[in-house]
Amino acid sequence: MAKLNYLIGDATSPHINGNKIIVHVCNDIGGWGKGFVLAISKKWKEPEQQYREWFKSNVNFNLGNVQFVQVEKDIWIANLIGQHKINKDENGNVPIRYEAILKGLEKVSCFSIDKNASVHMPRIGCGLAGGTWEQIEPLINQSLIEKDIETYVYDLK
Repeated sequence: MAKLNYLIGDATSPHINGNKIIVHVCNDIGGWGKGFVLAISKKWKEPEQQYREWFKSNVNFNLGNVQFVQVEKDIWIANLIGQHKINKDENGNVPIRYEAILKGLEKVSCFSIDKNASVHMPRIGCGLAGGTWEQIEPLINQSLIEKDIETYVYDLK
């Protein structure tokens, strides 16, 4: 049975053999420019370009959907739309949408099984999206670990 692995390091540089999917959370308003996306864009241009094209096309660009962008022969970036807008709303609600995270991770799970890939991520949804790891971790366990998918969470030094 797979377990959730915690590593110190850069989620954009997974040192695991085989196919890899790097998951991160995007917003539903087409914004790209703060947080983990900056590390992605520094390394690869395609994820941002394809995310922006997806937003403009408005085809299935909604909460819970995922765009998979191949950036190397064995690495895909999963642009998971899991936050509504980018700031707290008038009621003080943070942008994270846990149900969208779960729906997106279930899509990542199917893609991972299809590609025989491990999954890598920072602590998704816990930065700019305002989520808590206590609420995210069970979603990862439910969608990935229980399906025996090797999953790695990275914390920078």
